[in-house]
Amino acid sequence: MNEDKDKQTVEYHIPAMLNETILGLNIQPGGIYVDVTMGGGGHSHAIIEQLGKKGKLYSFDQDIDAYENAMRSDCFVDKTPTSSLSGDAQKVLLDSWQFVHSNFRYLRNFMDYYGVEQIDGLLADLGVSFHHFDCPERGFSFRYSAPLDMRMNQTGGKTAADILNTYTEEEIANILYIYGELKNGRQLAKRIVKVREQVPLLRTEDLVSIVLGKKVEDVKQENFQELDVPAAAKKDMAKVFQALRIEVNDEMGALREMLLAARDLLKPGGRIAILTYHSLEDRIVKNFLRSGNLEGNIEKDFYGNILTPFKLLEKGLTASAEEVERNPRARSAKLRVAEKR
Repeated sequence: MNEDKDKQTVEYHIPAMLNETILGLNIQPGGIYVDVTMGGGGHSHAIIEQLGKKGKLYSFDQDIDAYENAMRSDCFVDKTPTSSLSGDAQKVLLDSWQFVHSNFRYLRNFMDYYGVEQIDGLLADLGVSFHHFDCPERGFSFRYSAPLDMRMNQTGGKTAADILNTYTEEEIANILYIYGELKNGRQLAKRIVKVREQVPLLRTEDLVSIVLGKKVEDVKQENFQELDVPAAAKKDMAKVFQALRIEVNDEMGALREMLLAARDLLKPGGRIAILTYHSLEDRIVKNFLRSGNLEGNIEKDFYGNILTPFKLLEKGLTASAEEVERNPRARSAKLRVAEKR
């Protein structure tokens, strides 16, 4: 692999707690594994390296950029002499790897399609790839002037602009309060509706101006990346953008569907490792792994023993200080690992 390809892969995403996550999966060389959030391919590559000839990894990602990044890195290309052909168009993929261009909510459907009845392990890194935040035209970050898009899969579906311009004030307030945990969600929703009555909200600066309480014209006249924004306002903007991204991609709905499928697909002794980054998704994962159901209801037998399909192995491991120094975005990550009984 050359330095340019290494650089492209690193810039796409740096996986949090890579070693801890892979150790938690207890990978068997001949096992079947699923990485439902391929992203930059760091976790997938680490799994592939531990698989033998009979092992198989299915890597899901709804963003085709993940696959294109993987092809640049050569991590998933067969490098044996019999398969070494010149040119990217002639690359031969590893037999042990299958990319699945889909949202992980369709995990069960695709496992049925590939004839997989049970799996030995599943990994989910629920963080957004650096690539998405650092790619201005995707609209995920308030740091750049860009269209209000925020779709992980750009082939269809509603955008953040669609939500801001068509949802009712109450619907927007609920999104900001529930997904962004913003106490001032109702005030922001009121401002959004008031502004959109005059002009549609189409770009990131349109939304930033509302959060900052400025006129859109004033924000556009300034250097967008060098706005003098108070720390508290930056925190609010991050929460607003997070809330809209979650709604655009139905992240909580997809997470719930994936968890149910994972529970049914894991074989006894199989493991599930999930990295969460905000309290809402972490609460869902924590309750599910503890109870085995989405409601988080604990069932007990006649003797008071808890009935759950999972044995908890990691209950919210966080990154070390050394890792956070190398990768500040790992600061909010929590790792939960469980084994199917």
